[in-house]
Amino acid sequence: MKDEIINRVANSKLVTIDLEEFYPKEKRMALDITPWLLNGLVLQEKNFREQVENHDWQQYQNAYVAIHCTSDAIVPTWAYMLISLHLSPIAKDMTYGSLNELETLIFNKVIDSMDLEAYKNKPVIIKGCSNSEIPENAYVRLTQRLRPVANSIMFGEACSSVPLFKKSK
Repeated sequence: MKDEIINRVANSKLVTIDLEEFYPKEKRMALDITPWLLNGLVLQEKNFREQVENHDWQQYQNAYVAIHCTSDAIVPTWAYMLISLHLSPIAKDMTYGSLNELETLIFNKVIDSMDLEAYKNKPVIIKGCSNSEIPENAYVRLTQRLRPVANSIMFGEACSSVPLFKKSK
């Protein structure tokens, strides 16, 4: 018999985590409150409350929303709290900040809710390439959660991974 090609990766105990598989598909939206401010800089309470009341909140149905202000205005905290009260029954989730900060929030929640039992005492590769934008913090958070569970943690692909951690015996 000729030399048989054996896929050692497929036959190993190696477990791969692809964060893209956990990527929530819901829409991401940014809500900039600058247009609700006088000259984009001053929050007038009465006018602001009218803007909030008259805003079309349904457009955020089941979306992730980043609430922010793109001008250099000083916005009181209660203004963001008021907006969150209108978004709460409609949006999937929200945060104050940029869309990047929103992605970090989303992935923190996803990773914190992951059942890590399948990775217990196993060598784990965290896949590095994906078609979706996975925030760097997601990799840091996942590594932090896996450390007490996995025997080893690597990054990349099975054929060319970077070793990061190995549990001492």
